Amino acid sequence: MYSLNRLFVLLMLGFFALSSGCFILFLKPYDFFFSQKAVLSDGGEIFEMWRKPEVELYLKVYLFNVTNAEEYMAGTDDKVKVKEVGPYVYRESLEHKITKFNDNNTLSAVPVHPLSWVEELSEGNQENDTLYLVNIALLSIANVASSKDAFTRFGLNNVISFTNSQPFVQMTAREFMMGYKSELMTLGNTFLPGWIYFDKLGLIDRMYDFDGDYETVFTGAEDVRNSGLIDTYRGSTDLPQWTGKHCSNVQYASDGTKFRGAVSKNESILFYRKSLCRAAPLIPVDEGVKSGLRGYKYTFPENMLDNGEVIKENECFCRNGKCLPNGLIDVTDCYYGFPIALSYPHFWKADDIVSSKVEGLTPDPEKHETAFWIEPQSGLPLEVSSKFQINMALGDISSMRNVDKFSNMYLPLLWFDIKMYSLPPSMQQRFSLYLNILPIVEQGAMYALFVTGALFILTTVYILTFKVMFRKSRDFNDWKEKDGIYAPCEVPLSDTDTDDNGKSLIKYHSEKIKDLSSKFSDKMYDTVGSVKGKVVDEINHVKHAFDKKDCKDEKGYAVVKQSDSEDDCKYLEVIDDGSDLVSSQKYETNRMVTLKGLEQDGTD
Repeated sequence: MYSLNRLFVLLMLGFFALSSGCFILFLKPYDFFFSQKAVLSDGGEIFEMWRKPEVELYLKVYLFNVTNAEEYMAGTDDKVKVKEVGPYVYRESLEHKITKFNDNNTLSAVPVHPLSWVEELSEGNQENDTLYLVNIALLSIANVASSKDAFTRFGLNNVISFTNSQPFVQMTAREFMMGYKSELMTLGNTFLPGWIYFDKLGLIDRMYDFDGDYETVFTGAEDVRNSGLIDTYRGSTDLPQWTGKHCSNVQYASDGTKFRGAVSKNESILFYRKSLCRAAPLIPVDEGVKSGLRGYKYTFPENMLDNGEVIKENECFCRNGKCLPNGLIDVTDCYYGFPIALSYPHFWKADDIVSSKVEGLTPDPEKHETAFWIEPQSGLPLEVSSKFQINMALGDISSMRNVDKFSNMYLPLLWFDIKMYSLPPSMQQRFSLYLNILPIVEQGAMYALFVTGALFILTTVYILTFKVMFRKSRDFNDWKEKDGIYAPCEVPLSDTDTDDNGKSLIKYHSEKIKDLSSKFSDKMYDTVGSVKGKVVDEINHVKHAFDKKDCKDEKGYAVVKQSDSEDDCKYLEVIDDGSDLVSSQKYETNRMVTLKGLEQDGTD
């Protein structure tokens, strides 16, 4: 049987277990633990993963090779025919070079995105593949000069003639992407001073030019949801290329390394890449499991590339008041003044006029739709595929030499896919522990504590209740012993048993039996005497009744009448010889003899 001390300890353990369960239920220690992990602090685990991510991020480039360059220039074909060639794959080694941690819960960093060629993923395509491609330098200079004065146009037209520059040129894939030297550009700087500062022109090279860029990023110390998001880019929350907060804002956008955390299923997020020249909204469209973690699928909203035709507030994406058709966004000011416009691959979702002068494009939502899979609690990207196309949006350049056929034309140059296939195994295991296992452990511990605490308390209450009931039973037994009342099975039979005072239990109970016998004899005497008195009274009553009848014999006894005639009288004689009723004196004498005999037996 448990002692009271043990029961007290058991009760305290029960209350402690219940208190611990309530602590987990209301204070949620896992959430606190994870929020501390997510803060970007110097040397922290998540900080190091953000500073130099372990993920394998790829840039997949698809070029548009012109298959009818001579026919189009000769006027035989009225449309430019293109054929997609690729992918040309590069590995992007993203890194944030930290300069300092600021007092306002932000840190300052310089983004670095070096590229390295990955031949094994390029599906047989080589950087030295020779293709017919658009001469970006010629068409860009022509587009810029077309709005200049006549003297400038005259000088540039002479340069074009001197260099014999043509709209389509043969060059390698690498030259087109990473830069080629152009005599036209070198001479063009004479007439357009300050236009460009570089002597090589390559689309991907310019797209990944981060010289002079810097950013401040939220550490999450104030609000852990914003950990890793942009606060300012180049010292401002707004991009200088746009007017109006709707178009220019980059604050709270992600560069793709880490998105906003603890988002709801219907909450949109922001994505910023320098090549996009804006912070693009992402909306959730699906949910599922990627890399062993639950995630939401995001994509760009409908009419994201609208210029005010559908969504009026998008009018701020119109450059200098000139709006491009729906499906194109003018990013000239982000590409050094080149007439560059962004669209979805193969002009998917663009107005028909955009592709009216080009053949060979096959838009396909399954191939060309952007998709981000993001773990909602941490903001960790699980799978990324961001797809855009770079085009030339040419104005009226009919006044420029060799390019009059390209006036008011939209020429596709290339499209790219910034791709992350999955998390590396090390990150997958780590975040599976943080996001899958630890929450279950917390829930399991909470329920186990509740069950254990309830079990301890109920056990304690049960035992205490039993002890109280047992105590009452013992008190009742003590009372029975005190008053000499026993059930037959409770009388000990062994003459070796003794009580607490060492007295023989048989002798003890013999005395009790004699006492009970005496009480019983007294009771019997009283009962017999009472019965005798009642019998005598009844006989006298009968005699008195017969005395009143005429039927008597000569001895004076009453006659019992058996019929209605006097002859039928019978005589009843009642004889009282005292043999059946013992006199009180004789009964008392017999009782005293019996008691003396029992006393002698008890002494023996």
